[in-house]
Amino acid sequence: MSRIFRTHLAKFIEVNNKEFDEILKYFDTRSVARKENLLKEGQICRYHYFVLKGLLRQFFINNDGVEQTTEFAIETWWLTDNSAYEHKSPTSFYIQAVEKSEILYISRANQEKLLKAFPVMERYFRFIYQRAFAASQMRIKYHLSFSKKEFYFSLSKMYPEFVQRVPQYLIASYLGFTPEYLSEIRRQNIS
Repeated sequence: MSRIFRTHLAKFIEVNNKEFDEILKYFDTRSVARKENLLKEGQICRYHYFVLKGLLRQFFINNDGVEQTTEFAIETWWLTDNSAYEHKSPTSFYIQAVEKSEILYISRANQEKLLKAFPVMERYFRFIYQRAFAASQMRIKYHLSFSKKEFYFSLSKMYPEFVQRVPQYLIASYLGFTPEYLSEIRRQNIS
């Protein structure tokens, strides 16, 4: 599994095998069962999660008691409540495994030690945060400029494997509508 992380790092920075072995010591690994929560609302957000295998989602429970998915993370994607992680504060989100998953994770304290010991990792995390921010900007743009139907079909066209992999009720939650509405949209497209 560490090979997955090694290959991922190589896309952004150069580290030799000895350095990588040392970098890896700042991380822990964990197997997560399907529907297991890594983080619950109100808990202090202590970790940043990297998906080696599987699928995670971040969500909150809205005022009507409905789960609203805000993010997904598939293989080689990171996920955390960034604000709560940075400020060591309680989160208003849940992070849950959608599938049985294998994750690499790092605590805030270990991340600080890692960045001091290996400044090249600052560059790596800068790239990761820039990409995450860009993805967030695009999602906002799609929400503001596309109809819900257009947003779904755009997502389906850009990420067909992802849309097939994620349960439809979670896609609906992510896009901000009901599973019934998503079924209706899909039915109309087939007709």
